[in-house]
Amino acid sequence: MELKRFLVRNLILFFMLSTLITAAVALTGSAFDGDARFSYREMLTPIKYAALCMLPTFVAYSKRELSLQALLLRKALMLLLIEAVMLFIAFTSTAIDTQRIEVVLTIAGSVLVIFVLANLFLWLKDSAEAKKMNRDLAKFQQIHT
Repeated sequence: MELKRFLVRNLILFFMLSTLITAAVALTGSAFDGDARFSYREMLTPIKYAALCMLPTFVAYSKRELSLQALLLRKALMLLLIEAVMLFIAFTSTAIDTQRIEVVLTIAGSVLVIFVLANLFLWLKDSAEAKKMNRDLAKFQQIHT
């Protein structure tokens, strides 16, 4: 994949992650600490998390087309790195009660769910683009035959 397309795809992914992380923080936060109040500065937290989660996506970058096995291996490595980043943030934060195992498991589970959803949404987008390209190609072939 060319670098420009990879960067545009990651920009889409960044905004998707920001939205999904905001939803996850709202849901888990209300479950574990529903009375907490945040300042405007804390509202940027999901954006910071999304930005940090974008760093491991560069593991999946390749100028050439990857085999399915190579792609799955890179996606698994990317998931492990994202889990590590988010758990590192959780364990170094004073605002997150990592003494409670259910909090840690919820964070890890949320990362997995967000990872799966983001990849599903990107696949659906790519699939729709591919179908459109195939329809356009079929029309082009009908005109020129």
